[in-house]
Formats: sequence, structure tokens, C-alpha cells
Amino acid sequence: MKLVVGLGNPGKEYENTRHNVGFIIIDNYLKDVNWKKNTDSFEYMKNIDGEKVIFLKPLTFMNLSGLAVGRIAKYYKINPEDILIIHDDLDLPSCTYRFKTNSSSGGHNGIKSIIDNLGTNSFCRLKIGIGNNKSINTKDFVLSKLSKDEIEVLKSEKYIELINYFLKNGIEKTMNKYN
Repeated sequence: MKLVVGLGNPGKEYENTRHNVGFIIIDNYLKDVNWKKNTDSFEYMKNIDGEKVIFLKPLTFMNLSGLAVGRIAKYYKINPEDILIIHDDLDLPSCTYRFKTNSSSGGHNGIKSIIDNLGTNSFCRLKIGIGNNKSINTKDFVLSKLSKDEIEVLKSEKYIELINYFLKNGIEKTMNKYN
């Protein structure tokens, strides 16, 4: 069993913001599915190539994402190596990506919360670049809206391909192919 998590903030005011790239990519991957709403997340389970995959969008707001991720991982006994977290990254150019595992939070509070709740950093990450405008306060920048072009790129088949490759091949082969 695998867990794929798109990080973001719930609510209309956060739609299409830089901090919500995880939600955008997961929503595009699954298209129009009926999400199951729990107290702290939206969940959807899908069988992909004979394996159950849980997709998750935490509703705890970014800084407490680990609460929802930890709950699901513990309930289903999912190994950290079988968890893929999709999140924004200020240090990468807009709409670029990098796979990582066994790394620090890099200052990302959502990732810090996940590390704290799982008790490890050995989960997998698909870091999505959002650029960094240093003339704007970081909080304001990550909550700013993406351009139509950026949204179009994030909804491209490329991100579907990346997730599918990870699900089929694991993190090592995925990093070797795409990083």
C-alpha cells in the first residue's frame, strides 16, 4: 500500500496559490473523483497496477499537515518509504521539480510537521518549485496566486507521469530517472 499526499491549505481563498501546488497536482491526477471527507483530510483510495494507493489532501492547514499524514500512515501501517509528499519549494525555479528522500524540512513547516508526526524523514518527496521573490515577505509570496501559465504546467501530463513512475518503481529509480 502506498500513500500520495498533496499539501496545501483548504478553502477558496487559497485555491491556485503557490502553497497549494500539492492540491493542484493531486486534483489533476485524479480528475473528478468523490473524495471521502474525514475530520482532518480528504481521502481517496484507488487500485493502481494491483496495489492500493491512498491519496490524501490534509485539511489541517499546511503547518499541521503531519497530523493527517501521521494518522493515515499509522492506521494503514504504511511504511515511510511508501509515502510520497507533493509540496511547494521556494528554492526551485517555478514549475520545476525534484524528488528527495531522507532530508530535512528545509524550513518548510508542513514537512517539519510530517517529520515530527511520523518520527522520521525517510518518506519520499516530490518538491515543486514555486520560485522565490525575495522582495516580498515569504508568507505573502507562498500565499500569492500562480499565473495561468504556471497552473497549466502543473496540470500537464508530466506530473501524472512522475507520480505513476514513483508508484511503479519506488524512489531510487525515480530519482535516477528524473532528477
